[in-house]
Amino acid sequence: MNHTEPGNQPPQDTGRYLDTRNALPQRPQRVLVCGVTGVGKTTLAGRLGRLWDLPHTELDALHHGPEWTVRPTFAQDVARLAATERWITEWQYHSKGQGPVLGHRADTLIWLDFPRWIALGRLVRRTLRRRLRRERLWNGNVEPPLHVFFTDPEESILRFEMLTHDKWRERMPRLLREYPHLQVIRLTSPREARRWLAGPANQLNG
Repeated sequence: MNHTEPGNQPPQDTGRYLDTRNALPQRPQRVLVCGVTGVGKTTLAGRLGRLWDLPHTELDALHHGPEWTVRPTFAQDVARLAATERWITEWQYHSKGQGPVLGHRADTLIWLDFPRWIALGRLVRRTLRRRLRRERLWNGNVEPPLHVFFTDPEESILRFEMLTHDKWRERMPRLLREYPHLQVIRLTSPREARRWLAGPANQLNG
């Protein structure tokens, strides 16, 4: 049974979520981290990659080419990644057909299911930092101007979050049925994530 933070009840099929206070039943070899835009998937994946000695591939880096174009080898690169024996990455681009490619190969799924105010706050801070500092992202891309939230909603990551925030909670029951082999860890708050990292996740270190 999953240990759930108060006020953040899980979708149906709760028996699939591991208790975050207990040791993992098997050592992860191919790990997916999922959650809404900006919640911290890449940060967690990178930390777990270092902790568990798993190569971390950032899926956005495979997808985004110059000027935010889609890299022509994206699908092939994801397939090559999935075919390897040990990895950790973000579970993204379901609409582009990459969900099953990674889902069937993974053995572990970690779902960051944080309250909206936390996820949105993180995204706003990240977007502002990247834009104001003109941080270089994948293949030289930078965050678009903040005014695109009003003038070009399709280019605004903040508008995208507003439109897609509930997607994971809606799709998770179906994904649990489609990938019964996955051991699933659902983390419902930053506090629970820190406890899990310091406890069961850290027990696998080395």
